[in-house]
Amino acid sequence: MASGKLSPRQKMINLMYLIFIAMLAMNMSKQVLSAFGYMNEKLTDNNVTTSIKNSATLQNLATKSQEQPEKYAALYEKAKKVDVLSKKFNDYLESKKTYFLSKVDNPKDYEEMDNANIGTEYFFKGDGVTKAGQEFLDQIKNYKNEIVNLVGKNSPLASTIKKRFDTSPQKSADGMEPWLMNRYEGFPLISYVTNFTSLQSDIKTTQSEIYGNLLGGQLESDVSMSNYQTILIPEKSAFFQGENFKGKIVLGRYDSSLKPSEVIVNGKPITKIEGGGAILDFPAGAVGEREVKGKFVFMENGKPVEIPINGSYAVIPKPNSAVISADKMNVVYRGVPNPMTISIPGIPDNLVTARGMGLKRAKGIGKYIMTPGKGKEVKISVSGKLPNGQTVSTSQKFRIKGIPSPRGTIRKQDGYVKMPKTSLTKSTVGAALLDFDFDLKLKTTAFTIKVPGQSAVVVRGNRMNAQAKKAIAKAKRGDVITIFDIKSSLVGNSTYKIKNASAVSIEIQ
Repeated sequence: MASGKLSPRQKMINLMYLIFIAMLAMNMSKQVLSAFGYMNEKLTDNNVTTSIKNSATLQNLATKSQEQPEKYAALYEKAKKVDVLSKKFNDYLESKKTYFLSKVDNPKDYEEMDNANIGTEYFFKGDGVTKAGQEFLDQIKNYKNEIVNLVGKNSPLASTIKKRFDTSPQKSADGMEPWLMNRYEGFPLISYVTNFTSLQSDIKTTQSEIYGNLLGGQLESDVSMSNYQTILIPEKSAFFQGENFKGKIVLGRYDSSLKPSEVIVNGKPITKIEGGGAILDFPAGAVGEREVKGKFVFMENGKPVEIPINGSYAVIPKPNSAVISADKMNVVYRGVPNPMTISIPGIPDNLVTARGMGLKRAKGIGKYIMTPGKGKEVKISVSGKLPNGQTVSTSQKFRIKGIPSPRGTIRKQDGYVKMPKTSLTKSTVGAALLDFDFDLKLKTTAFTIKVPGQSAVVVRGNRMNAQAKKAIAKAKRGDVITIFDIKSSLVGNSTYKIKNASAVSIEIQ
C-alpha cells in the first residue's frame, strides 16, 4: 500500500490505515482476554453451586444408608469413593490455578494476562512435555479410568465420562496433534486458568451425574413392576352364603429390603420383620369382628414418618364336633325347662336375639331355657346384626310333647318283683321316668293295691296304710300282688299332670 507511484499524501494515508488496523487487532486481543476471564468467573460460580448440590446429595445418601442400609449402604460407599477421587483431582487443578495466578499482579486484570510464555514453559520443553505437563496428563487419565471402573465400563455414563476427559490426539491444520499441545501451547495465561476451571466444572458435573444415576437406579428398582404384587381387599372380612362378594384388587409394592424402625400393632411392638413385612402372631380373641390398629414407623431424612395401620378380621366359632340331627326330632317337652343353645356363626352373642313362647335367656353364651305352654308346636325366631349393620333372621319350629308315662316301682324296682310280704308292707311305691333325657323328680301321690282274694285298696301317699297292710297280711306264698293306678306329680311343678305310672307286680315269697 505504501509502495509504487503514490503521492506522499497517499503514502501517509496508507500508513495510517496500517497503524489503525494494528490498533484494532490489539484491541480485539484485549477483548478476547477479557472474555476468557469472564467465562472463568461464570464457571467458578457454577462450580460453587454444583458443589453445594453434590454435598447435599452425598449427605442424603449417608442418611438413607443409615435408615435403610440394605438398600443404600453399598450406593453410599460408591458415592464416597467418587467424592474422594473428585476432590483429589479438583484440589490438584486448584493448585495449578493458584500457581499461574501468582505470576500476575492483579488476577482480575484479564487484559494483562496475555503472557503465553508462562504456560508454555511450564508444560512444554522442545517438542515434548515437561514433568509438570506429563503429571497434568496423568492426573486426567487416572481420574477418568478410576471413575469409569467405579461406575462400570458397561454403564451408560462410561462413554460420556471417557469423552469428557479424552486426551487423545486432536486434528489441526498440520494433521493430528497431541492433545496438550493442541489445547495449551502458545495460549495466553488466562486461557490456562479458564481451562483448569472448565475441568473442575467437568468433575462437578461427573459427580452430579453419578449421584443421580445411583439414586435413580435405586428408584427405578423400587418402582419396577417386578416389585409389585396383587392385593385383594374385600369390603369386609367375612361373607355369608347368598351375599355378593364386594372388594377390590390393587397393586402393592413388595420390597424385601425395606425395614421399618418400629411397628406397633394393637399397642404392642412387633419385632419379627421378614421379607419387608411385619409377622403377626397373637390370640384371635372372642367371636365377632376384631380390629387391627397400629402404625409403621420409617426414618426419612432423619425424621420419623408414621404410616397408620387400620384393618379388621372376623372370628367365628371353632367347629369341634359334627352337626348330626335326626329328622322330625325337633322336640321340646311341656312342663319341664328345656335347655337350648342358640347362636349365629360369625355374630357375637350380644348381637343375637331369640324369641319364642316360653323362651328365656339363661347364664352362659348362647344359653336359653324353653318352657313350652299349650299347643302342639312352638316357633323360635332368631335374628342377628352383621358387622355391616345388616340384620339376618331365621326361625325353626319345635314339636311340643308331654312327659311320657312313668313306670311304677317298689323299692325302686319295676315290672315283676319277688319279696316277702313283711318287706312289702315297709316298701315305698314310686314312679320313675326311665330312659328320659331330663333328670326329673316325681312324687307319688296315690296308688291302688290288689291282693288275691281281697278287695282292692286305694292308698294316699307312697307308703302302705293300715288297710293295705291288713290285706297284704292275708296273702299266701306264691300269690302275686298288683300295685296299679299309680299317680304322681312333678317336684317343683305340681300344676303339670303326669300320666299314671305302669303297674308293678310282686310275688310273695
